[in-house]
Amino acid sequence: MSPTFVLVHGAFANSFSFAPLQAELALLGHRSAAVDLPGHGFEATYPAAYQAPQDLPGLATTPGSIKGVTLADNVARVVEVLERAKEHGPVILVGHSRGGMTLTAVGNARPDLVDRIVYVSAWAPVDLDVGGYYAGPEMADTDQMALAAVLAGDPAELGLLRGNFRTADPAVLAGLKAAFHADGTDDEFRTFLNTFQPDENLDAGTPDDRVQAATWGTIPRTYVRLSEDTSIPPAMQDRMIREADALTPDNPYDVHTLKSSHLSWLVRPRAAAEVLAGLAAGPAAGAAVG
Repeated sequence: MSPTFVLVHGAFANSFSFAPLQAELALLGHRSAAVDLPGHGFEATYPAAYQAPQDLPGLATTPGSIKGVTLADNVARVVEVLERAKEHGPVILVGHSRGGMTLTAVGNARPDLVDRIVYVSAWAPVDLDVGGYYAGPEMADTDQMALAAVLAGDPAELGLLRGNFRTADPAVLAGLKAAFHADGTDDEFRTFLNTFQPDENLDAGTPDDRVQAATWGTIPRTYVRLSEDTSIPPAMQDRMIREADALTPDNPYDVHTLKSSHLSWLVRPRAAAEVLAGLAAGPAAGAAVG
């Protein structure tokens, strides 16, 4: 039976960012479902202060619906979708960026619902939690202030992360583009930025949410490397692949590489869709594509 691709977005994103990829998958004959994690998509808060002209003090203090949302809530949302999708055949679970943490927790909790798990430059923590990886040498050249520069308000007071992605500050915009979409045009970058929502939850998981060999480790898995990514650099992607393969050597990652920044594979998704379509046909574990 043809599998269903279930797509999980990253931080500040939502299901809308997968629309071009879903169109390409459909044209290749595959069905897909893009998930909005709790507090995302039409559940998001867009404060009136976020509109133009912006009220920056108001933006920094307006409450947001995502406050209190946890990684466990994300898992429950994805599991609900997987249970429904599984009624129609195999399921391939795909996650990007911060969405990888949700994928990992889902794999730990309900491996029976996933026929293949696919990380696209996504966090799949093995030996460390995500915070620990940020302190590693692989992240030394990343601009960790690029995203911090758009944060509005005090996360401790708001109970969430809030970004002002409608800023007109040229230095801030240049830093974001370099970090996430350096290989795209300015118009593509600004278009993508306008799909972002202001708020993200604070729960990045704990050491208990790292991959577990007895559950997550039993699922056939794929890692799609993004060779031009400067926010999760290839060296960090490769480290997580190595660590997972050492944990479950009899079930290694099937590794593919796309020439893409963190976001451009979603802007121009045909190559990514072709990789995913190939997985639907059942790749051999450990295969590599340049």
